[in-house]
Amino acid sequence: MQQNNTDNNPFAEGRALLIDKPLHWTSFDVVRKIRGMVKTKKVGHAGTLDPLATGLLIVCTGKYTKRINEYMAQEKEYTGAVTLGATTPTFDLESDPENFKDYSGVTPAALEQAVKKFTGPIQQVPPIHSAIKKDGKRVYELARKGREVKLDPRPVVIHELEVTGFSLPVVSFRVVCSTGTYIRSLANDLGEALGCGGYLSSLCRTRIGGFRLEQAMNMEEAGRYIRGILGVESQNG
Repeated sequence: MQQNNTDNNPFAEGRALLIDKPLHWTSFDVVRKIRGMVKTKKVGHAGTLDPLATGLLIVCTGKYTKRINEYMAQEKEYTGAVTLGATTPTFDLESDPENFKDYSGVTPAALEQAVKKFTGPIQQVPPIHSAIKKDGKRVYELARKGREVKLDPRPVVIHELEVTGFSLPVVSFRVVCSTGTYIRSLANDLGEALGCGGYLSSLCRTRIGGFRLEQAMNMEEAGRYIRGILGVESQNG
């Protein structure tokens, strides 16, 4: 059996793999695992998902890594849930809830009014616990050290924001948004607008441009797919 190398490895030539990122994995965990399987060093992903998020992650190999920015620029769709009545420093469950407030007065009508404020072009402040760089450092590193971090609002577009479930304290949603949108910030801002606080309690990315989660492979399926491709190539080589 011939050894795989750059000349006959289709993953070095370039592939875009649609992966359903597991819960608790970082996006880089997925990249590292895929890199070990495809036998080529050039592997990257097109848009970070936080460890507590699941869903569609586009992993590019070989020459397709040049297309990462193209994929990242496309609009995204997510489903998820906001838990009202508290906030967290990270805007999600990576940190513990605090600042508890009464949420019992939140009505479907009040929620619909608040949602309208966050539809269309908006200015959004990213979470201080994020990988954005300020003065050459990742802001989450500064935040973890207790340093005060001030980030400026950035323009993003919320194309659609739909409430899909209302069972206090949990509000389920579907959102379609531009690249650069932080759904954690959206959850925090929605809670603030309702006067009771809120944090992101679940998130799943269901679409990137024309790529849908239904087309994605879990990690076990990806392993079988990659082994199959490399096996065929090495037998034909």
